Amino acid sequence: MKLSAVGLNQQSPEGDKNCLNSELWHACAGPLVSLPGMGSHVVYFPQGHSEQVAVSTNKEVDAQIPNYPSLPPQLICQLHNVTMHADLETDEVYAQMTLQPLSPQEQKEISFLPADLGTPSKQPTNYFCKTLTACDTSTHGGFSVPHRAAEKIFSPLDFSLQPPAQELVARDLHNNEWKFRHIFRGQPKRHLLTTGWSVFVSAKRLIAGDSVLFIWNEKNQLPLGIRRANRPQTVMPSSVLSSDSMHLGLLAAAAYAAATISRFTIFYNPKASPSEFVIPLAKYVKAVYHTRVSVGMLFRMLFETEESSVRRYMGTITGIGDLDPTRWPNSHWRSVKVGWDESTAGERQPRVSL
Repeated sequence: MKLSAVGLNQQSPEGDKNCLNSELWHACAGPLVSLPGMGSHVVYFPQGHSEQVAVSTNKEVDAQIPNYPSLPPQLICQLHNVTMHADLETDEVYAQMTLQPLSPQEQKEISFLPADLGTPSKQPTNYFCKTLTACDTSTHGGFSVPHRAAEKIFSPLDFSLQPPAQELVARDLHNNEWKFRHIFRGQPKRHLLTTGWSVFVSAKRLIAGDSVLFIWNEKNQLPLGIRRANRPQTVMPSSVLSSDSMHLGLLAAAAYAAATISRFTIFYNPKASPSEFVIPLAKYVKAVYHTRVSVGMLFRMLFETEESSVRRYMGTITGIGDLDPTRWPNSHWRSVKVGWDESTAGERQPRVSL
């Protein structure tokens, strides 16, 4: 992963394109990810930003990082700019945001307009996502596409041909073109991507467990994205600074911006961040000031599944309090402890944010 993708106040990588396909970016980011609207009021959580750095560098959030008294646990800002990006080497998506803290006077004058609730979801409605099997990533085979998905996403095959086949042209996040032969054959018959598929797998260094997604749109285009499986990063790029330096950098930049009411730039990586740390102000106000919670209450929360769908999990609130009362007192970041009901509770975060 490039340095810019893990959250330092730096320029975006050279050669990166700002005009990415928004639907494809959001499909790769995941069904629960949404970006606040440009010009809207948001709340920035430096604790959440620190979590992203810790995940990106395979380290715990270091308790030895100095405190910044001028940096509150939640910082109300105006979102001046937001752009979508994809890492040139891994295709991992991330967003660059330029924030400016509001002055105390500006905070008093805020009126909660409907626009502050955020923009409508940019998630595509017609797309197909599949977790790759060992056969899908074999250099000798092809990519097996479920029948309904092929009929829904790909152009119709001419079944007067024997075997029915066509050439598909897809474009990835970097607008690179990939050509695949789509054929309907076998016993029983199935949809396969053959010629061109192994080239794509090799070029993207895909392995079993990664996911590939195709989107259908009205322009008769075929956007193509990938989502990497969670696997440990064995070698960090030499350009990535130490975890401590990155924490210092992001916290110092945010603290300076808060003290001087000046703009600062952050990078949000949906894959690395356990939770969004820049959210619409109206959403924050509704959750914190208009939602009553207490120990013993039932708690429901949406989580993403392996196949990029969404599932609601149930739990019980077991505690309410600061995650780090020494460094971040009175913070609403992960202030709610939840005991999950499901057998998969071990995979769920034990602490969440309202």
